[in-house]
Amino acid sequence: MTEDSRYEAVRSRDARFDGAFFFAVSTTGIYCRPSCPATTPRRRNVHSYPTAAAAQGSGFRACRRCRPDAVPGSAEWNARADVVGRAMRLIGDGVVDREGVAGLADRLGYSARQVQRQLTAELGAGPVALARAQRAHTARILLQTTGLPVSEIAFAAGFASVRQFNDTIKEIYALTPSALRAARPAGAARPGKGARSAPVAPSATPGVLPLRLPFRGPYAARQIFDHLQRHALAGIEDVGGAPGRRTYRRTLRLPNGTGIAEVDEATGDGWLECRLRLTELRDLTTATQRIRRLFDLDADPYAVAGRLGADPVLAPLVARYPGLRFPGAADPQEVAVRAVLGRRMSASGARTLGGALIAAYGEPLPQPAGALTRLFPRVEDLARAPLTGLGLPEARRATLRTLSAALADRTVILDAGTDRDEAERALLGLPGIGPWTAGYLRMRALGDPDVLPPGEARAIEGADPSAWRPWRSYATHYLWTAEAAGDAPDPGAADRDWRTTGHCTASTPTDAPTD
Repeated sequence: MTEDSRYEAVRSRDARFDGAFFFAVSTTGIYCRPSCPATTPRRRNVHSYPTAAAAQGSGFRACRRCRPDAVPGSAEWNARADVVGRAMRLIGDGVVDREGVAGLADRLGYSARQVQRQLTAELGAGPVALARAQRAHTARILLQTTGLPVSEIAFAAGFASVRQFNDTIKEIYALTPSALRAARPAGAARPGKGARSAPVAPSATPGVLPLRLPFRGPYAARQIFDHLQRHALAGIEDVGGAPGRRTYRRTLRLPNGTGIAEVDEATGDGWLECRLRLTELRDLTTATQRIRRLFDLDADPYAVAGRLGADPVLAPLVARYPGLRFPGAADPQEVAVRAVLGRRMSASGARTLGGALIAAYGEPLPQPAGALTRLFPRVEDLARAPLTGLGLPEARRATLRTLSAALADRTVILDAGTDRDEAERALLGLPGIGPWTAGYLRMRALGDPDVLPPGEARAIEGADPSAWRPWRSYATHYLWTAEAAGDAPDPGAADRDWRTTGHCTASTPTDAPTD
């Protein structure tokens, strides 16, 4: 985008670009999201920035009206495979807070100086500044949704000291932490006009953090909740309620503790309602990002529809399922294990096997919550487990142990910012893992938006998968969704065997027997 096209987006208050860039106004000293409802400033007073951290680094504070820190993430970071895209995914997962810039650089395979230089050149801010902006957002959530003392919030948000916390909040919001907490308007959690950027009110239940998880454009909540309900595993997942009003609940294994996430199907004005219960508040940023990835909330449905809607095969499906997302992973290692465990099985069969695996090897939750009683087994435990009593053939048990061992010793790395090509090569080097499973894990576990598992479009007359780039993962899910509903463009779909891999149901590829 040019500066002029960005200003046109600001002038038209175009929410499609929220999170793609930020604009700052020199006469007021504030920065905003493109859809800010305030009076449009003069063109000569507007400056655009690729990140909130860059705007903050130039001395601008966050707008209290549009709350630019609460926008969806940029879909660009999920699509890009270069060091900048990988770094942004890792920073979003809290790596800088946990491991510092040196840890981030080590994961990327670059020196800390190279990472600093590349991020600053392209984004206008280095890794410390980007992580700092994220900490400030986490702190604001805790200030406005909990009654915790300010000192506890400072460390829970990732700040090294209370002084650093106070200075950062004053700089970004032009308010003290106490004033920022008091600035939350009464009834902020009520849906309605202006609810998109309003803060959510504190929970009445102790220990529960209420969040609004923003997304852009249309969101096909029904399809993603249908999918999660079909494949929910007893003990770690639960879906309750009638269609349209369902709640998805699951347990989370996090860097510092455990958690339970609840997400409602009913969408607000551009957001999903979420509630988190965490044993360690330091995990708030990581837990939030993992749920966002599971529900694919940083996607750009306008870009996806623009490309796939131009294809004569996919156009009817794009129109029928606006805003379709592809489910990501709350735990990439879990998705990998489930992909192998449920290979070439029905959804119900995979659920039965998964439930048995969790009952045998899952770690009991410190405080069970209804149907949620366990955490998914650790790969370190599965690598040493006999896996007998599950009804699996020895070859499948061997593949599960091999995969688990590779994940445990990091021969295969499925972190948020891992090099996707390297991860796929490492997966293909394991006995029992073939191209379909490796591609599926690249799509689901690593969030690559441009994956078409082998054979998925082979029988569709007139299909040109090369025209679906860079959104082939979405094209795949359009085909799978239509096939499950009985209206696929592939006339032979109904005659093929069904199989499930972890979460998704798809037709059996030609290479499945060797996979």
